[in-house]
Amino acid sequence: MQLIDGKKIAKEIQKHLKQEIVQIDGRKPGLAFILIGEDLPSQTYVAMKKKGCQQIGIHSEVLSLPGDITQEGLIGEIDRLNRADHIDGILVQQPFPKQIDTAAIIEAIDPNKDVDGFHPINIGKLLLGVSGGFAACTPLGIVTLLEKSKIDTAGKHVVIVGRSNIVGKPLAALLMQKKQGANATVTIAHSGTQNLQELCREADILVAALGSPHFITADRVKKGAVVIDVGINRTDKGLVGDVDFNNVKQVASAITPVPGGVGPMTIAMLLANTYESYKKRCG
Repeated sequence: MQLIDGKKIAKEIQKHLKQEIVQIDGRKPGLAFILIGEDLPSQTYVAMKKKGCQQIGIHSEVLSLPGDITQEGLIGEIDRLNRADHIDGILVQQPFPKQIDTAAIIEAIDPNKDVDGFHPINIGKLLLGVSGGFAACTPLGIVTLLEKSKIDTAGKHVVIVGRSNIVGKPLAALLMQKKQGANATVTIAHSGTQNLQELCREADILVAALGSPHFITADRVKKGAVVIDVGINRTDKGLVGDVDFNNVKQVASAITPVPGGVGPMTIAMLLANTYESYKKRCG
């Protein structure tokens, strides 16, 4: 059984990015975070991402806004960052307060600075297989994880349990592309899928991304399947994934742990997307 070490692979990617960035004369790539309110998990995530920037030489800044900010006020701050020459990427940390329309905020970000990959223009480019856009960081991290682990997806049946706009849908779009590192046959399942257990057992590559602790048990996994666990669930026993790791690893040919699997790749892809944006904007 192969343990897919996302932490190690992410470090290798960040090391390469650092080597590229250190050679830049003049201004470095810039990434701006917008943090709304006092949500503790959001503050933790932004701090982790900012630390990643510092480690490889990306300039970063955090704009902390009150939880009662109006939608117009938030869009005004985004517009300011859209016009800022020293900023190549903008990330507005979700979730948003109830008075904020998520779709409107995502659309307000310049698609060329949308390093999170959620703008409709970037999603459209992804679906069409058009180059030049940004893919969402977690799905891009999963595809990169499979490639770096020498797990071939061509012709394989990938079952993704979870249909979110953040993971499930963009991951399906990435894996079905007619290109190297993709070419998979993709099924998206969810909590309402009939015969879900049987469907999961048909997967050559099973991706758990539904946010339910230990939902994927050993009897839902085909012997020899690759299992990718996207879940991060806080429990009394600490962080656990959507996969019952200790039992599933007995039947899987390869599996990601939680923590240390997909999570570090998400940050690595955010940094990579920011560097790509910098290169595009600076020619």
